[in-house]
Amino acid sequence: MSQTVPAQVDALVIGAGQAGLAVAHFLERRGYTPGHDLLVIDGGTRPGGAWQYRWDALKLGRTHRLADLPDAAEAGLNFAAADNNRPSREVVAEYFGAYEQHFGLGVVRPAWAEAVHDTSQSLTTTIRLGDGTRHNIASRVVVSATGTWHTPRVPDLPGRDTFRGPQVSTNEYTGAQQFAGMRVAVVGGGTSALGFMDELHGVAESTIWFTRRPPVFAEGGELAEEFGRRSVALQDEAARAGRRLPSIVSTTDLPRNALVRALERKDLLHRRPMFTAVTPTGVLEADGSATSVDAIIWATGFDPDTRHLRPLGIVSDEGAVAVAEGQSVADPRVFLAGYGPQASTISAHRGARRIARTIADARDGITR
Repeated sequence: MSQTVPAQVDALVIGAGQAGLAVAHFLERRGYTPGHDLLVIDGGTRPGGAWQYRWDALKLGRTHRLADLPDAAEAGLNFAAADNNRPSREVVAEYFGAYEQHFGLGVVRPAWAEAVHDTSQSLTTTIRLGDGTRHNIASRVVVSATGTWHTPRVPDLPGRDTFRGPQVSTNEYTGAQQFAGMRVAVVGGGTSALGFMDELHGVAESTIWFTRRPPVFAEGGELAEEFGRRSVALQDEAARAGRRLPSIVSTTDLPRNALVRALERKDLLHRRPMFTAVTPTGVLEADGSATSVDAIIWATGFDPDTRHLRPLGIVSDEGAVAVAEGQSVADPRVFLAGYGPQASTISAHRGARRIARTIADARDGITR
């Protein structure tokens, strides 16, 4: 049986990860009624955003920390009190599900936005539901909060397609056992790469860590805060200019957390410069030597998923959109939540509040 979706709403939110739920919540607080003048759709089969797809060994608190959703305390939710021994995919799914239910956000899932078109009087979004049916939804504004999980960024190196062993991106990683007894190249300078090396230790025959630049580890406090401000500023500059967003790891540094200290104790933090090419049986290193590996893990980040916005003509060939304060520069009816400087959970909530205020004020005829 097909789910019932309205043919027209004032605001359509695409994606029910942290950014999408935050926008929907703030809109609800501004007088929007989910299912009537507000519709939230999500491509997942259950709550949890991208976290529902992550591997079982990933736990909260060891490599990732999540800020609570806005007003989560009203629902009795608190990530700080979450069980760090359970898989993060389960913890986050339960938290998001309870949040959606408490605030009555009425998320429709699974539902995918295939394309957003300009129909002059409104925006029309074609969505596909889990039963295969398609529906056109007219709206005054569209909030794209689709994140990055389904669009991994993998370097286009010579010979990559000739490699005979398995190659997986972060979103394809299911656990260390798939690499048991293998020599594994782990590529990337972020926390996911470090987590993979930790999990592979004692399971894989060996790991080799490759990064484009030498890693810098921050001790925390004011130094870490300064790195964060710098990262947000660089992300914002690129977003406003409509350039491809820089990877998070290229604009910030790695915190010297429990994971880093554990890897140091295991003597695993021996980084090599990025290899220049891939061969059928390994890689060609920067010094010209050939190194044999059995598998490659590309922990090289993600690009925003903007494919559904291409019919509007606001997406560059690299998938970037010019965005200022969460709003498309070329088409102010389109908002991108969690994009660029809003990528962290804390900044996403601030951005979500601003987006919701802009949308509601325009509906109510309020000018600032």
